[in-house]
Amino acid sequence: MLDTHSARLANLWDDAKASAMSEPERLVYRSNILGSDKRVTNYGGGNTSSKIRQKDPLTGEEVEVLWVKGSGGDSASIRLDGFATLYMDRLHALKGLYRGLEHEDEMVGYLPHCTFNLNPRAASIDTPLHAFVPRPHVDHMHPDAIIAIAAAKNSQDLTKAIFGGEIGWLPWKRPGFELGLWLETFCRDNPDAKGVILESHGLFTWGDTPKACYTTTIDTINRAIDWFERQTRDKPAFGGRAVTALPAGERRAIAARLMPRIRGLISKEGRYKLGHFDDSAAVLEFVNARELRRLAALGTSCPDHFLRTKIRPLVIGFDPGKPDVEAVAAALPEALDAYRAEYQAYYDRCRHADSPPIRDPNPVVYLVPGVGMFTFAGDKATARISAEFYVNAINVMRGASAVSAYVGLPEQEAFDIEYWQLEEAKLQRLPKPESLAGRVAFVTGGAGGIGKATAVRLLREGACVVLADIDETALAAAHEEISSAFGRDFVRSVRLDVTDEGAVAAAYAESAVAYGGVDILVSNAGISSSASIEDTDLAMWNRNMDILAKGYFLVSRQAFRCFKQQELGGNIVFIASKNGLAASPNAAAYCTAKAAEIHLARCLALEGAEHQIRVNTVNPDAVLRGSKIWSGEWRQQRAAAYAMQPDELEEHYRKRSMLKRSVFPEDIAEAVYFLASDMSAKSTGNIINVDAGNAQSFTR
Repeated sequence: MLDTHSARLANLWDDAKASAMSEPERLVYRSNILGSDKRVTNYGGGNTSSKIRQKDPLTGEEVEVLWVKGSGGDSASIRLDGFATLYMDRLHALKGLYRGLEHEDEMVGYLPHCTFNLNPRAASIDTPLHAFVPRPHVDHMHPDAIIAIAAAKNSQDLTKAIFGGEIGWLPWKRPGFELGLWLETFCRDNPDAKGVILESHGLFTWGDTPKACYTTTIDTINRAIDWFERQTRDKPAFGGRAVTALPAGERRAIAARLMPRIRGLISKEGRYKLGHFDDSAAVLEFVNARELRRLAALGTSCPDHFLRTKIRPLVIGFDPGKPDVEAVAAALPEALDAYRAEYQAYYDRCRHADSPPIRDPNPVVYLVPGVGMFTFAGDKATARISAEFYVNAINVMRGASAVSAYVGLPEQEAFDIEYWQLEEAKLQRLPKPESLAGRVAFVTGGAGGIGKATAVRLLREGACVVLADIDETALAAAHEEISSAFGRDFVRSVRLDVTDEGAVAAAYAESAVAYGGVDILVSNAGISSSASIEDTDLAMWNRNMDILAKGYFLVSRQAFRCFKQQELGGNIVFIASKNGLAASPNAAAYCTAKAAEIHLARCLALEGAEHQIRVNTVNPDAVLRGSKIWSGEWRQQRAAAYAMQPDELEEHYRKRSMLKRSVFPEDIAEAVYFLASDMSAKSTGNIINVDAGNAQSFTR
């Protein structure tokens, strides 16, 4: 049965809301409600348009303007500035310049000459498809239920059986000027048709009003869903189940073991990848099925699918009935070598004289029977979206194979899309990645002043961050604040007591499942205490040693284990203290534990060097702003030690420093970034004091 989320698509059109809008605003509204349901179109997929009468800013005359989703936009979130605007008369004039199919790509270069009102939004390759449909409003969507028809062996017959003449059918044609002309001809030859299915591609629908167009789109998809449910009721999907899924906890444990290994094998030469794990019902149904390998080998059909997922996935040989995870991990290098060789052969078979150079030959999608699906890409959002696209492909394969035979796009056609010069130009226009793009940072004490400031600094350089903290309330607040600023794909949080060995291992496993591994550890979890030696009880001593020494040991040991699994090197930065080098009165337990941290870092730097694991230390002093340890008794205790009032303490520390400057969390974060980045690639075992100057803590 096609995955329908147990419901038909709802018609979300609100007449009252739409009536108060301008025509361009109604186009935005229509796009947003269409894009709000992934059963209608996938992320960034599909496009919408309206032909609107507007005053020409040059002549003052009313002209017809095509508003069409610009290149790279997403229907669910698009706003007015996401649409390209073009003169319709100029678009029609391009037909006189068209030299035929062999010169089709050159037509894209003419689109900027059709721009209305100096709109900087670039028009997409689908612009002629919308322009030449002689209807005011056009939707182009990629619904799973429709692509299941479009990717079936007898898709034309199925289209006629389901829709009669109301929805037409056109054979596969790569998007571009020629397909726009095909659509124009179809509409003129079939004036009563409300839309057309494009083989191996998607759905075009149209209407005389925005509401009519939207309603036709929703009704057409629901009609296909209804038909598939009737046809596939009680039929086992994908030939039935071959293996049984493991329990959820076991699936995640296997993902935590395999994902760092895969990530390490595909992230060589500084191109770090990030992972995503999906063990949803749709994925498990597919990876556990008898026809998994046959269908996976056929590749995806819709161009939007395989541009995100590559032409086909890698099926990992794993038997959930006799699980041997270590054997699978050991076999991964050979499996990946075979995939790369096959991809190279595909490139060599299909390349043209002017084809762009071969791109990354590693798989994007990894299917594991009994476990689920891993996807890897250069950033977390793309890895997640790639998984969403492959779920779309699974739904398509389910539907098409249940009523006919699923057909992937022919290999040469797939290559010509993947290595299209226009697609290559789009890739070349992408901005240069940030300095920590693709890296994963694990920050303990992540909800406090230094921890949170460090997370923000690393996020600004493109890293993904796992915030770990024992304070659940502060952790939730920090997570919400940071994810709202940087995006939810970039941040994960985990409650962690760094003194609990099992909890530390579990937290790293969560990081592995979330992102595929860890590259940077910022060990920052801390406490403070103040008492004379005779008033220092054993509980205070042990608490300092547990959190500041044992805790640092446990998170570092687990980091080493993760780094060695990945074989990508690694980076550890300890947040110690000036007190680890310079003694302070009434703080023996704290100072001794901080000294232990510093010496542990030196020991780890020695052990890690041969594995390209760098270990360095930042020593702050008197960082009061935003610090949790300074918000309680520690402030009062340190003030008492210096015979002053608590609110005088910050000024006391400023004046005490050689530079007469206060030290803030952002200052510590800057030092952490330097040590965690490639700017310090040849430094390990070092200490950076960020204390505004204190002669007692000089390291030499």
